[in-house]
Amino acid sequence: MGSVPRVALVTGANKGIGLAIVQQLCRQFSGDVVLTAQDEAEGQAAVKQLQAEGLSPRFHWLDIDDLQSIRVLREFLRKEYGGLDVLVNNAGIALKHGDPTPLHIQAEVTMKTNFFGTRAVCTELLPLMKPQGRVVNVSSIMSFAALKTCSSELQQKFMNETITEEELVGLMNKFVEDTKKGVQQKEGWPDIKAVPYAVSKMGVTVLSRIHARNLNEQRRGDKILLNACCPG
Repeated sequence: MGSVPRVALVTGANKGIGLAIVQQLCRQFSGDVVLTAQDEAEGQAAVKQLQAEGLSPRFHWLDIDDLQSIRVLREFLRKEYGGLDVLVNNAGIALKHGDPTPLHIQAEVTMKTNFFGTRAVCTELLPLMKPQGRVVNVSSIMSFAALKTCSSELQQKFMNETITEEELVGLMNKFVEDTKKGVQQKEGWPDIKAVPYAVSKMGVTVLSRIHARNLNEQRRGDKILLNACCPG
């Protein structure tokens, strides 16, 4: 048995930022790069596109809304690589501006994927991270806009250095519930366009701080670096 190759994995990687990240990893990362996508055909097409450029990513199906799908991927990584070196949580959804879907449904759908899907991937895959591993959660510049326009009471909760994952989950669920009741502005949530997207990404940014803190406390010697990046 030779040594196991290093492995980097990107979620939601069949187009846009995710595809560009896979492309650059294939060029710069010494190891295997796994491109994942929710739609198998689109994922395979993206792999072919990169192969035409002389790059060789691997494909694995992943729907971050489907826990079973995340666990199948986890077992694949464990069996093939004994863990994971680089994880880029890029998968997410953004409804088109002016989408006629009622706000509370937009909130529910967007939160389910962007926050709870990303969190599920972290829950299942962070334990697989190898020493010196790197995790990047792709958030959004909108997360700062959301934070700045929340009530000061909500700002304090989100910026609290010791906020727990459970408390954050409670806040994300409360946002969805408040939109259902139509009281989101009264309850101090931001009044900006694309508010469900912005709040879901604020959740991702704060979740990243919590996970970085936990990794630092529980696996300090492993020097795993976890960041959120906020394009936009």
